[in-house]
Amino acid sequence: MDITTHGLDDLSDPLRAAWHRTMDESPQYANPFLAPEFAVGVARHRGGARLAVLRENGEPVGFFPYERNAFGIGRAIGLGLSDCQALVHRPGVTWDARELLHACGLSVFEFDHLVEEQRPFGSHVTGTFASPVLDLKVGEESYAEWLRGAYPGLAKTTLKKERRLSRDVGEMRFVYDERDPEVLRTLMRWKSAQYRRTGRMDRFARPWIVDLVEHLFQVREEHFTGMLSVVYAGDRPVAAHFGPTSGTVFAAWFTAYDPDFRYYSPGLLMHLRMAESAGREGVRIMDMGRGEKEYKDWLKTRDLRVGEGFASRPHPVAAAHRLWRRPVRGLRNTVLAHPRLREPADKLLKTVGGMRTSGRAASKGR
Repeated sequence: MDITTHGLDDLSDPLRAAWHRTMDESPQYANPFLAPEFAVGVARHRGGARLAVLRENGEPVGFFPYERNAFGIGRAIGLGLSDCQALVHRPGVTWDARELLHACGLSVFEFDHLVEEQRPFGSHVTGTFASPVLDLKVGEESYAEWLRGAYPGLAKTTLKKERRLSRDVGEMRFVYDERDPEVLRTLMRWKSAQYRRTGRMDRFARPWIVDLVEHLFQVREEHFTGMLSVVYAGDRPVAAHFGPTSGTVFAAWFTAYDPDFRYYSPGLLMHLRMAESAGREGVRIMDMGRGEKEYKDWLKTRDLRVGEGFASRPHPVAAAHRLWRRPVRGLRNTVLAHPRLREPADKLLKTVGGMRTSGRAASKGR
């Protein structure tokens, strides 16, 4: 196996095309987060992104995008944002994890959404987690008929809330592929406020993430399209979602709504409308990403499994990195896995978020 490393800023057209063909040949790698367009976007807006290309008889057969810092610590491309990570390779290709890390100049490689198929990384996985997906099957029926067939327990209440939203505010309409950048900015403002309100880290307070999302919004390729979907009441956006799609996989990513309309369950309305519309466009899977959420349990048809861990080779830096990162991840996973711990932690975060939001409002009023 010949392994070479490259920058992603100038990914050649032949390598991009070979990467796309590899995704097509292996359905488990059809997720848009595994497409070259996502890796190139991260490389453009965050430093340290690289690509390892695996070749057999001179032909590229595997693609491993990663990020590397000056100490040789590696992480999955877009770690913290990406909901799917893997070395994308053609069927039947075999490779060795330590050989790969050595070729990349990495002492350790951290991942948290690794595709289950990645057996060479198997001994380095510290935990596996459910990643809910929704299998999309849409016929010729109307949205209401599809909803009653797919989710009979949700249909009556959901359709009632849509009618009430139309009556109270303005005619409800759904746009699957909205191209207005101002609505994207509205979504990011809503999401930023939600992060602060719930005590979470505000991702959109980081300029590079804002720049990345705005960049991906402009990408419209077969294997990666930045899709903005919006629920309107009249001309007013009520809920919005931005995420990437490939030809067959829709990745649920950033969803937010106007809190003034929480009574209408806008987030649920959004996901159901997206599922129906994506199915009509030929998408076959909506990947909702790792994480425990009630709406995911309502909507999912099955679970994929994703892995978390640290692939490493003998090196002092690798040992130090694991000692630093592993307890943090372990504590977080323990809390998330147990409702008795998760619910108090969630309440505490919301209390802190409320205090933080109130403090900022008071400061602005001075």
